[in-house]
Amino acid sequence: MSDLASNVTMALWATNLGVSVEGLHGWAACVDHEMAEARRNGADIFVMPEYASEQWLAFKPEGLASDREIAWMADLAPEAVDLAAKLAAKHDMLLVAGSLPWHTDAGQTNRAVILTPEGDRYFQDKLSLTPGEQEEDAWNLVPGKELQIMQWRGLRFAVLICLDVEMPALSCLLAPHSPDLVIVPSMTAQPSGYNRVFGCAKARAVELMTAVAVVGTTGTAVNSTQNPTNYSGAAVYIPCEPDLGFDGVFDKMEPGWDDGKAGPLLLARDVPIGTIRKLRSGEAEVWPGGWSAANVKVIENG
Repeated sequence: MSDLASNVTMALWATNLGVSVEGLHGWAACVDHEMAEARRNGADIFVMPEYASEQWLAFKPEGLASDREIAWMADLAPEAVDLAAKLAAKHDMLLVAGSLPWHTDAGQTNRAVILTPEGDRYFQDKLSLTPGEQEEDAWNLVPGKELQIMQWRGLRFAVLICLDVEMPALSCLLAPHSPDLVIVPSMTAQPSGYNRVFGCAKARAVELMTAVAVVGTTGTAVNSTQNPTNYSGAAVYIPCEPDLGFDGVFDKMEPGWDDGKAGPLLLARDVPIGTIRKLRSGEAEVWPGGWSAANVKVIENG
């Protein structure tokens, strides 16, 4: 596969967690099947959603308490990453294998896994946790502290997990680093959450003069105790520029709950990374660059 500095084709899998899998190898077989289809259609990058690992609850130990689910998934995570790394190499694709719980010295964190076909492994922890992720009697996670800028085959990219893309402060941190692409694995329970995440993803494309790819979970995981519904879809947003079609939507699928299958796959062909990079370098219609507002003073009146 050649350098991706000009165009990139992405496959975004809105995984249906309701599909039961038998063990990690059964899970990997499902991922393998979807990646093979995407690769046949020319995809360079394959993206799975946040908490793709919740599909593992279909084979969790009987009687596992809800507040032990995260630790149990984190126990399985290293083996799952090894299996996923083989798929990245097999299909010669960058694989963003969604996010999964991971053991750290401070506790478990929600970690996105990024695997190159060359064998590199990158990780991005969720930085801004939801209230539910912080509940001591539920999943009780700890936030990450670092934001990674990664490079692969001429492409500079970052990963923001779900709520992270709703945080403008993170956009300000990213701006000086000029990412070509921001990838957003997400999990949203209903249309309100979907619209928050996807609406903010589109805003980040404008703010950063970049492409933003976002995908979420659908369906309900077998044996889930925390997430009774999942409503989402997938989209690729780009800056709202005349050269890019004006409306900022490069490709998008309609959101939904459960398609009765493995989950819909969006194939976004030839995202114009090169054109966006030229616009970011000074050819955009009105973009002021990574503006920090450092010279602005807030004055409260009354």
